[in-house]
Amino acid sequence: MADPNPFLPISQPLHPTYTSLPDVSHRRFSKKLLFGVFSGLFLVLLFVALVIDQKGSEQTFPSRENENVASLSLPKETAKPETLRPISRGVSAGVSEKASLISSGSASSEEQYPWNNSMLSWQRTAFHFQPEKNWMNDPNGPLFYKGWYHFFYQYNPNAAVWGDIVWGHAVSRDLIHWLHLPLAMVANQWYDQNGVWTGSATILPDGNIIMLYTGSTNESVQVQNLAYPADANDPLLLEWTKYSGNPVLVPPPGIDIKDFRDPTTAWYTSEGKWRISIGSKVGKTGVALIYDTEDFINYQLKSEALHGVPGTGMWECVDFYPVSKKYQHGLDTSDNGPDVKHVVKASLDDDRHDYYAIGTYDELNSKWTPDNPDIDVGIGLRYDYGIFYASKTFYDHHKGRRVLWGWIGESDSELADVKKGWACLQAIPRTVSLDKKTGSNLLQWPVEEVENLRLRAREFKKVEVEPGSVVPLDLDAATQLDIVAEFELDKDALMKTAESTEEFSCKTSRGAAHRSALGPFGLLVLADDSLAEQTPVYFYINKGSNGTFKTFFCTDQSRSSAANDVNKQIYGNFVPVLEGEKFTLRILVDHSIIESFAQGGRTTITSRVYPTRAIYGSAKVFLFNNAIETNVTASLKIWQMNSAFIRPYPNIR
Repeated sequence: MADPNPFLPISQPLHPTYTSLPDVSHRRFSKKLLFGVFSGLFLVLLFVALVIDQKGSEQTFPSRENENVASLSLPKETAKPETLRPISRGVSAGVSEKASLISSGSASSEEQYPWNNSMLSWQRTAFHFQPEKNWMNDPNGPLFYKGWYHFFYQYNPNAAVWGDIVWGHAVSRDLIHWLHLPLAMVANQWYDQNGVWTGSATILPDGNIIMLYTGSTNESVQVQNLAYPADANDPLLLEWTKYSGNPVLVPPPGIDIKDFRDPTTAWYTSEGKWRISIGSKVGKTGVALIYDTEDFINYQLKSEALHGVPGTGMWECVDFYPVSKKYQHGLDTSDNGPDVKHVVKASLDDDRHDYYAIGTYDELNSKWTPDNPDIDVGIGLRYDYGIFYASKTFYDHHKGRRVLWGWIGESDSELADVKKGWACLQAIPRTVSLDKKTGSNLLQWPVEEVENLRLRAREFKKVEVEPGSVVPLDLDAATQLDIVAEFELDKDALMKTAESTEEFSCKTSRGAAHRSALGPFGLLVLADDSLAEQTPVYFYINKGSNGTFKTFFCTDQSRSSAANDVNKQIYGNFVPVLEGEKFTLRILVDHSIIESFAQGGRTTITSRVYPTRAIYGSAKVFLFNNAIETNVTASLKIWQMNSAFIRPYPNIR
């Protein structure tokens, strides 16, 4: 439900304090006095209304920027109006704000871009999962059961903003085409009255399902609750029963009542017990608490946390799972052994990014140790360097793989979300495995089923792109695409390029306009003919003082839209490129979402973009090379993508 007081000071209490009315039964007031008071109030209100009306009639919308600017130049600097922000609907309740965050340069609520229905309709995706309407956020309890993939998610059934959170539910045969089912769990008990929050599924050896989830109680205390299918023979799992003895866990001593959430999938220990982790913090140290249980009703808190990192703040949506050091296939959450590494992942409430680290799990001492403390959880690697949060994996025993879900939020204005009637979606599910070549990072890749949406393809072989040039690619349409590309640089130019002491960062650079000897080069997607709107996805190479090359993978949103009320950040990070490897990328374009994967998924970036001109038939794709000293040779194959069938399940209420 939308906040009724969206621009009140943050310090305003969540619930007003009421003072009893004084006893006025013995008082009598003069009728003349009352008449005078009400007459005065009426005149004051009339005057205020006239002033507001006059101001409203003078309001104008900002004009669009000049379309004839240079193709890769920086956006013009404009005066930055003071931005009014909605007060948090989440932090005060002890959970992430889960609201659209706009950069400080965005327009205030009185200067919103004049979006029309055609623009807003274009933004809805064609093959990414999202509800029919309203708000969604965290993925919950994904699993495969009796021939169906089940996906549960945080959902507001009443509005396109965060609030009134319950569990939505959908099923699929292939993780791409989805059928919406009735709500799985609603906020109808005292222990989840303020929200049925994030949880995870555990499939027991006998096939039974255990669902643990966080509930926000009638007093906004975060507690853990148990639920299970009402009918285990129902492949659609339509009905869920909440355990009569809920909650099964409450915040332990020393943990704040609003810092105890998001239980993981359980894993089985050598002692014959099940173990779960729950996110929390102690001071500014983010921690993953662990509990042992034999029956999912009674729990024992272990004396030490699974892991914690000082300065990282609240850990939510913790995930813990094994990856094989030898094979590409996934592992069951309970797998362990000498050929296994373990991943700890946390969603940091302080900065809204998902961080992971790879390390060693000591089951007997209930401890996990990172392989490299310099890239520990929250200070090192991220799943995704764009918009990607509150993610959750599950072991898909049907295909022997670990699958990653991630919530993709909006970066436009909340007013635009309300106007279009929906907000947020899920990334295409990704397989996750250890990078056997580096041993220090994960590989993420779209599930193979998405390739079944591929239609006709265009292939472009060995296209020469000279320094400072842009090359259009002849495509019928460019709104729903699967792009696979590889790039080669002139080897002589690489050797002749002078060494540099530059400390490059995608985020703090000038984006695709940041020219150097060896970059940037890549693709412009969702671009119009004039290139007034464009979203570059590119590589940037820096030759260090010792002669070694360091490669960065970036997405530049600074020119993605003429609108003034959307986020236009530059995303990206370092990507390992090993000797003998070409520069490779894959891009999934689906209307307002762009998912990019470099070097087989070593580094990924998800962007939300909201063009006003590069939409429908006006959307184009270009190759570009903004390097100064080297030619680039590009080979690409680009598929048009069909839409997925995402609709209500037939003949179900």
